Amino acid sequence: MFDALDIGASGLTAQRTRLDIMAQNIANANLVTYDANNKPNPYRRRFAVIASGQSNDPSKPGVHVKEIKQDMSPFIPKWDENKHEYVMYPNVDPTIEFVNSIEAQRAYEANVTMMEVSKAMINASLRLLA
Repeated sequence: MFDALDIGASGLTAQRTRLDIMAQNIANANLVTYDANNKPNPYRRRFAVIASGQSNDPSKPGVHVKEIKQDMSPFIPKWDENKHEYVMYPNVDPTIEFVNSIEAQRAYEANVTMMEVSKAMINASLRLLA
């Protein structure tokens, strides 16, 4: 009876993780760090891989974040006037991150709605039994 709530909760957790990763990507979109040899080491975009099943028991219904991967697409070259050379910037496109965050937000809202409907159905069932 409460599996529906567990499924919704797993969806909420997965979408929250996705939103956290996208926020991290946007925050680091213009970050260029340097390693010990003074070579540029740009931030690499990250994304979540979602898998079916609960994280502690894949045979149970729901979803979980299987892993967080790095996007291996090429870095973005930008001309630096001060250094008179191209500097590699992170492979983060804020537009893509924004669209993905809207999708994750809508999925989060859908899970909340599903949990509210499930709760109402459980309450109605309990009223009928009483």
